[in-house]
Amino acid sequence: MRKKIVILWLLTGMLACAPTNPQKIADPLQKAPQKVFAKNIILMIGDGMGLGQITAGMYSNNNRLNLEQFPVVGLQKTHSYNHLITDSAAGATAIACGVKTYNAAIGVDKDTLPVQSILEEASEKGLRTGMIATSTIVHATPAAFVAHRPLRNMYEYIADDFLDSGIDLFIGGGLKYFNQQRKGDKSLLPKFQQKGFMISGIANDDLLDLNLSSTRKLAYFTSNDTPIPAASGRDYLPTASYIAAKFLDRGNKNGFFLMIEGSQIDWGGHANDTKYIISEVKDFDEAIGKVLDFAKKDKETLVIVTADHETGGFAINPKSKMNEINGAFTDSYHTATMVPVFAYGPGAELFNGIYENTAIHTKMRMALGFDEVETGTTTETRN
Repeated sequence: MRKKIVILWLLTGMLACAPTNPQKIADPLQKAPQKVFAKNIILMIGDGMGLGQITAGMYSNNNRLNLEQFPVVGLQKTHSYNHLITDSAAGATAIACGVKTYNAAIGVDKDTLPVQSILEEASEKGLRTGMIATSTIVHATPAAFVAHRPLRNMYEYIADDFLDSGIDLFIGGGLKYFNQQRKGDKSLLPKFQQKGFMISGIANDDLLDLNLSSTRKLAYFTSNDTPIPAASGRDYLPTASYIAAKFLDRGNKNGFFLMIEGSQIDWGGHANDTKYIISEVKDFDEAIGKVLDFAKKDKETLVIVTADHETGGFAINPKSKMNEINGAFTDSYHTATMVPVFAYGPGAELFNGIYENTAIHTKMRMALGFDEVETGTTTETRN
């Protein structure tokens, strides 16, 4: 009995003197800091690209697409605040800003109040940011990431908003909304130059010929108005996607956010033109391949590919063959069909499942560690 008491006394003393590891002590008043999955995000939006469009592109490309390399696939619900069938403005605003809003709204909620986008927040937190589109750069989808306007067709006002968005690179059509062709002949280009932008365009310089090592900001216009279709010779999207990723990553410790839109997949759907859809999907998928090449080498980049909605109710009908698609449509407008979400890289697992389009914004913020968390009496973020 006496030996037992002595042993217990010794064990108690040893435990009392043993050093503690503060990292293993659970403090009920503290929360663990938000995990950062990815340094960079490249979000790719195939406007109007539903499962039918993807399948047609695949079966017209010898049964192969770069999309097949994505290990995670989810589904998003595309409806807007007040319509089961969304338009591109509300769909893009949901993804960019995380709120359901009315059709035609750009970066504002249902009450027309401005809502910060993921691109604006990224810039505010020190990340570099960019956008590329095969439409005008002030079109609905890219506009939702940088502008706050009640109507999507306020193109010159949307161009104004680029100046305050914090964006570092944009490539797309629509020069006329930025230069002296604007109402009142007041060009915005000098203001962009004052902010350090190199301004160029496809009419004067090939993107590959630009000396980008001498600038930190780039505005590159691919047409005065709307770029031509891929089938008519437009071929800048794959090259621009890779160059933009490298440009934003150069000398950058904080990371970047880049949005790339394959805009004209949607236009093929509106036109009920199967060949138009297929050529645009193939062009977009080539850009996906370039982005994956970057992400595989970088290993810190999350790549997300999705759509804002499906267009045309597109289907592949009987009598179709490999590389010879017989497409059909239910309408010339958008549908309410859920659209896929593909994810590759650190944080990809966040995009499993079925969820609202607004959840993509939430998941991107989670992946970048943007969610603020209280730690004792302080607040910590990614920075």
